[in-house]
Amino acid sequence: MSSNGLLNLNKPPGVTSRRVVDHVARLERGLKVGHAGTLDPLASGVLVLCVGSATRLIEYVQRMPKRYSATFLLGRRSPTEDIEGEVLELSNPPVPSLDEIRQTATRFVGEIRQRPPAYSALKVQGRRAYDLARKGRDVELEPRTIVIHRIDVVGYEYPELQIEVECGSGTYIRSLGRDLAQAVGTMSVMSALVRTAIGGFRVEDARGPDSLNKENWRAHLLPSQRAVENLPRITLDRRQVQQIILGQAIRAATSTGEAPEIAALDEDGHLIALLTPRGPGLLRPKRVLATA
Repeated sequence: MSSNGLLNLNKPPGVTSRRVVDHVARLERGLKVGHAGTLDPLASGVLVLCVGSATRLIEYVQRMPKRYSATFLLGRRSPTEDIEGEVLELSNPPVPSLDEIRQTATRFVGEIRQRPPAYSALKVQGRRAYDLARKGRDVELEPRTIVIHRIDVVGYEYPELQIEVECGSGTYIRSLGRDLAQAVGTMSVMSALVRTAIGGFRVEDARGPDSLNKENWRAHLLPSQRAVENLPRITLDRRQVQQIILGQAIRAATSTGEAPEIAALDEDGHLIALLTPRGPGLLRPKRVLATA
């Protein structure tokens, strides 16, 4: 049975994403494992692991839209922007109305600029921002462009605010809550976060990491092509498969238009490589997953 593919796991709160990766890596000697998007220890939910040759597809999973369910406590602040840091209550903070929060939330839908939190894994002059912040250094990260597809306020009973968010990659949900709170004249800390989906990987279908062992884990591997299901695809014959594995370009009549990348499958439906057009009717390998 193949040791290449994707695992849709439900990371429990209180556990690092690295710990989940290490657990799976120990299930088979020499197994390559990587995750497609870190979840903070406080958070739970979908953590997609790429295993074996599928580690070459991590960036494709990272690009997929993500959905979150988040809870915030208004009228509070912490250096980490969540309850993992020292939480301080504000003195007589304003209590925004539900309508005010909903109307303000619409301003954050679309392409916006967001300043990442100081306690993040982003690097500042070669060092992790959270390492500098923990040492008392002032860390002010540059804002960057993100995309928020949707924000729904699903519950509000002061001080607790619950929202659901669909967003693009690079979004920090605790910082989104920070900015939303500031826009209504107060502050917030994130108290809970669940990633409910990454693309088509849903938390309802995810496995608990502790349910995987050396005997059963391969049975839960998903096909590698799930990482690139948005790309056009072609099926190669055996001769073409061998050419691609050897790094050679192939001639193929395709109807993929101007697509910059094409998923190439063998006759059994397994992902062999990602191809890119080189000229009329000519495709060359960009990323090869299969071996001879």
